[in-house]
Amino acid sequence: MTQAAPQVVVFSTLFPNGAQPQAGLFIRERMFRVARELPLTVVAPVPWFPLQSLLRLIRPHFRPDVPAVETQHGITVLHPRFLSVPGLFKRFDGVLLALGAYPALARLKRAGQLDVLDAHFGYPDGYAASLLARWLKCPFTVTLRGTETRHARTPGLMPRLRAALQRADRVFSVSASLLEIAAGLGVDRARLQVVGNGVDTGKFHPVDRADARRALSLADDAKVLVSVGGLTERKGFHRVIELLPALRAQFPGLVLLVVGGASAEGDWRARLEQQVAALGLQDCVRFLGTMPPEALKQPLSAADVFVLATRNEGWANVFLEAMACRLPVVTTDVGGNREVVCRDELGAVVPFGDAPALQAALADALARDWDGDAILAYARDNEWDGRVATLVAAFRRLCRGEATGMTEGVSRVG
Repeated sequence: MTQAAPQVVVFSTLFPNGAQPQAGLFIRERMFRVARELPLTVVAPVPWFPLQSLLRLIRPHFRPDVPAVETQHGITVLHPRFLSVPGLFKRFDGVLLALGAYPALARLKRAGQLDVLDAHFGYPDGYAASLLARWLKCPFTVTLRGTETRHARTPGLMPRLRAALQRADRVFSVSASLLEIAAGLGVDRARLQVVGNGVDTGKFHPVDRADARRALSLADDAKVLVSVGGLTERKGFHRVIELLPALRAQFPGLVLLVVGGASAEGDWRARLEQQVAALGLQDCVRFLGTMPPEALKQPLSAADVFVLATRNEGWANVFLEAMACRLPVVTTDVGGNREVVCRDELGAVVPFGDAPALQAALADALARDWDGDAILAYARDNEWDGRVATLVAAFRRLCRGEATGMTEGVSRVG
C-alpha cells in the first residue's frame, strides 16, 4: 500500500449511536479529528443474543436496538451484530466479535475502504482485530484506554490481551501507565506509542461565572464542587458524597453538581440518590443528568473545584475539559490521572481509597485561591492538533510498511 491517504477503519464496540448517544464519545472526539486528514469509516459492532428482547421486560434499557448503518458528521458508522451472552463466555467475546464483524469489514476491503484497522481497547476489540487483520491481510493498531489494567490481571483474559498487543503493528496508549502494562506483557517498545487525548477549547471554555450560577440557581457565594461521568461505581460519586457532611461543616452552603447518567457499566443513580437521602443532603447534591459536550461549560464554569474519585482511568478527557474552564482538579492516583494533573498548580492527586486524604484535598482546594489563567493556559497547551498529527503520521508510516523499528514516541501532557 503506497497511497498518500490510507483508508482507516475505526473498530470499537464502544461508540456513540442513536440509541446510546453518550457511549464512547472520547473515541469519536479523537478519531473524527483524524477523519479531517484521512478517509475514515467506523465499524462499531453491537452485542446480541436471541433472547435479549425478553430481558428488556425486566431491564428496559438493556442493549437498545441500534440501526445497522448511521451517518455521523458525514462519516459512515456500521453496526454489525455479534453473539454475546450477558455475563457468560467472556473469554470467547473476541472470537465471536471477529466473526460477527467479518462480513462488514470484508465488504469494505473489497471496496478499497480498508487499509488500516484501528481498534480501541485491548479486549475484546483488539483481540478481534488481530484475527480480522490476519483474515483480511491488513495491518492493525490497538489503542489502550484503561480496561487493560483489569484484563491484564484476569487469568482468562490476559493471554488474549497479550496476543492482541503482541500481534499489533502499532499499539497506542492514552497514558504512559497503560504503555507499561503493554510492555509488561512482552510487547516490543519500538511498537508502543503514547498519544494522550486532547481538549477542544472552542467547545470547552469559561463562560461568565455569575450567569452560569444564575442558570443553575446557585448562590454567588456558595462553594461548588462538580463531578462528571457515567453514574457507576467506578467513577466514585459515592466516595465524594460520603464526605459532604464533614465538608459542609467547614463550608456552609456547599453544593455538589453531578453531571452524568447511565453508561455501559451500569446505572447507580437510584443508589446515589438513596445515599444522598440517608445523609440528609437533598439540598446539597444536584443531579443534572447527562449533557451534550457543548453544554458542559456551564456547570464547569459555575463551579470552584472539579472532583473525580475514580477507581480506574486510562486518560480522563474531562480533566482537561474542566481545566479549559479554569477549574482545578482533585482526583485519585490511578491510571493516567497523575499524568494529566501533573503539577500542584493544576490540582491534587490523592491515594485511591484514602477518604481522609480526599477530604483534606477537597477542603484545601475549596479554600485556595487558584490561578485560573495558568490552569486555562495548560489546557490550551494540550489542544487536539498535536495528537491528531501524531496519529495521522503513524497511520501513513504504517501503510508505507514502516511499522517496525520505529523509535517509541510520546505525545502527552507535561
